[in-house]
Amino acid sequence: MSTAPSTDNRTLFTERVLPAPPAAIFGAIANPNQLARWWGPNGFHNSIQAFDFRPGGRWLVTLHGPDGRDYPNEYRFADIAANELVVIEHVTAHWFELSISLAPQDGGTRVGWRQTFADAESCARLAPVCTPGNEQNLDRLAAVLAASG
Repeated sequence: MSTAPSTDNRTLFTERVLPAPPAAIFGAIANPNQLARWWGPNGFHNSIQAFDFRPGGRWLVTLHGPDGRDYPNEYRFADIAANELVVIEHVTAHWFELSISLAPQDGGTRVGWRQTFADAESCARLAPVCTPGNEQNLDRLAAVLAASG
């Protein structure tokens, strides 16, 4: 795992190598049943209302927090390249674009997780929540992959 500062003050970036092929990780993103099992920070679970996995497709999900609150989110799939890249635009409050890159490495996959906000102020304000949340997303993804493996 490595969390690296970005040269762009609007972007948070982390990456790590997961012991699964790119196709398995891509499948965990493309399959809404798998995605619901790992998306979001620790303690959250999901209800997916709509999932149209194609460029321009809409994804509606409610994150149910450990505090008992519901957090509705709307995303748009901006770009998809099978087993290589998924770009997701968060179109509700706190706009950002999330680019998830997948590259084979050492018998597994290097997963790049790049979250770019509208401006530096938004990035700085949300980084204390998003940075650990992004790492937890990858932890949860790794656990789902291990259980499926």
